[in-house]
Amino acid sequence: MRTYHEIRLSDRHITSKELHGEQVIQAGRYLIAKTLLEMDVASIDPLSPRNPLIFSAGPFSGTAWSNANRISVGCKSPLTGGVKEANGGGTFAYALGQINTAGLTLLDASPDWVVIHLTKGGDIEFDDAAPYMGKGNFEVADQLIEKYGKRVALAICGPVGEYQGLLAGVSFTDKDLRPTRLAARGGVGAVMGSKKVKAIVVDMNKMPTFEEPKKVTAGVRKYAKMIQEDEVVQNGYRPLGTMAMADFQNQFGGLPVRNFSAGRLADTGAGEEFKMGAAYIGPLNTARGGEQSHACMPGCLIQCSNIYMDADGNEVASPIEYETLGLLGTNCGLSDPDDLARVNAIANDLGVDTIETGATLAVLMEAGVGEFGDVEFMADALDEIRQGTENGRIWAQGTAFAGAHYEAARIPVIKGQALGAYDPRVVEGTGLGMMTTAQGADHTVGNLPRLDTSEMDLEEILAQSLVVQTKVAAADSLGLCAFGQTVTNTNTDFLAETLNAAHGTSLDAGFFDALGSDALRLEREFNDKAGFTDKDDELPTFFYEEELPPSGRVARFHGADVHGIYEGLPS
Repeated sequence: MRTYHEIRLSDRHITSKELHGEQVIQAGRYLIAKTLLEMDVASIDPLSPRNPLIFSAGPFSGTAWSNANRISVGCKSPLTGGVKEANGGGTFAYALGQINTAGLTLLDASPDWVVIHLTKGGDIEFDDAAPYMGKGNFEVADQLIEKYGKRVALAICGPVGEYQGLLAGVSFTDKDLRPTRLAARGGVGAVMGSKKVKAIVVDMNKMPTFEEPKKVTAGVRKYAKMIQEDEVVQNGYRPLGTMAMADFQNQFGGLPVRNFSAGRLADTGAGEEFKMGAAYIGPLNTARGGEQSHACMPGCLIQCSNIYMDADGNEVASPIEYETLGLLGTNCGLSDPDDLARVNAIANDLGVDTIETGATLAVLMEAGVGEFGDVEFMADALDEIRQGTENGRIWAQGTAFAGAHYEAARIPVIKGQALGAYDPRVVEGTGLGMMTTAQGADHTVGNLPRLDTSEMDLEEILAQSLVVQTKVAAADSLGLCAFGQTVTNTNTDFLAETLNAAHGTSLDAGFFDALGSDALRLEREFNDKAGFTDKDDELPTFFYEEELPPSGRVARFHGADVHGIYEGLPS
């Protein structure tokens, strides 16, 4: 059994209900889409009080299950106008599980800025947020920890979210209390700001209750063993992290470079040095005393995160991820990881999405507001965004808004949201996922970054995309990190057995794909009600018209070609 809270902020009325069995299991993306449909909010202003903000933890949250403590944050997106589920690591879902809480929904808006405190005794308290307003996330986290103690998890609305800048995510503390794990995409932090919730503090307590705790503990240990024996995890994610993807995409020709005008930053075959991937950064960071394997959440054995140090051995940023290397790095013309780490650290303190922020800054550079590769311009622009100046507030509304304001030639968005770090002219499998998903241009929904589609036709690519989208939607509905999918996807019978032991259900192995399929259907249904059509699946025109160096490829597929992908879901 877990408890779920609905908090009406306008009068601080709390409705709590008990969840049992499959109600606990069907969480995350599934729960968010289902709730948004039931609340009939497809046509509302997403920054109005009517838009709910949902925090949902998975059925294994609060345990040491290696990668089962992701937190899902959902609402109608103010960036896309469609459904949004953004998930992040850290300790927030872990803490919710430890007080036997499945999640919470924030309704209406608070009359004054507030900090919400969920105590280990089961109470929900409302504290004045005035001492934390206008400050960076690191200072706010330090103040909150001083007040509430170290055995807490934090969710923070940063200074950009305070004025409803659409770059804003919701920042969560990691296991070392850094507020650097973000539910980043879609403007969810702006929705938190619209509700005048500065932070949510959750006490940590103890292992949650389960129907058959001994079987659950055995399942946690068995899954850990499988992760430790998995070649993809142990030879890829753990030693190299996501930054290894930069080396691959640079060679593959799908890396975003200078606002998606090229697909390769350095020709390593011709002797040029590429410094923005794991091959260069890993040895450099290790020599400086940094950590290339680091767990963002309790118990995680994948440890794909990292802690980046400067030349003097001082911590600069954690983590340096591939998407940040791509969008905030090479896409802005940066070629030195120290420059990237500098602006990454600023973005972390602001609590903004490094994908959307990097794409926005690159559009400004193309429009002549700055120059590619100018890290000082980037730092100054982020400071304007922090201060909320006239320009800063324009830029804080994201890539589509800033691009239209400056009449930029290339505005790399789908459904109003910036693309992830995969050029869809070359990385077509991921591109089709970003085109078709109801989430906006979100690479995580169905990433196929290494799939060579040059000899594949549309139906073959769509079939592979649908498979991975279904499995990722299931993982996102269970609080599972997708980086464990080489184990999770091939052991759904074991997963079902352990869930049955945890929550008294009678699932079989087929539940996993069924849950993912249902989540995808609900998300598409919401976007249909919000007025989306196949035209919203279209790539920006320049992807079809401009050949991408060095491959010379252009986009092959249009919105009308791919919009019917979910018709292939089983009935």
